[in-house]
Amino acid sequence: MTSPARHRLHVNDSDVVRSLLASRGSRWAVVGLSENPTRVAYRIGRYLQDQLGMEIVPVHPKADTVHGAAGYRTLADIPGQIDVVDVFVRSEIAGGIVDEAIAAGAKAVWLQLGVIDEDAAARAAAAGLEVVMDTCPAIEAPRHGVA
Repeated sequence: MTSPARHRLHVNDSDVVRSLLASRGSRWAVVGLSENPTRVAYRIGRYLQDQLGMEIVPVHPKADTVHGAAGYRTLADIPGQIDVVDVFVRSEIAGGIVDEAIAAGAKAVWLQLGVIDEDAAARAAAAGLEVVMDTCPAIEAPRHGVA
């Protein structure tokens, strides 16, 4: 017997995706961004900075400086406004990061390709944050004519 296909509740809004990616100068906290150049977060952090003109803020337990930007251990440690929290962690722990984003007053959360937490997406939306889930800015920017 086969199990039923899991139905996705959250659907990304194209207008939200386009708006977030077209907002040059926005401040993106990239959770999981470290100095390790073999990690996808490292490359996407550079893409956000160089191709989309975003200010990046690395968030990682080691609090590395990455791409010239000072890192922080948690979202709560970051001074000032965070526009988007870009989540590069396993789905199992993404919900905690989303809750931190809500508490930090972020405007949006972006859960990267393969990072799926329907409950966290619903909590973020209920708190008034824009939500993008299970995709990547480097995929979406060209698709929306932003890059």
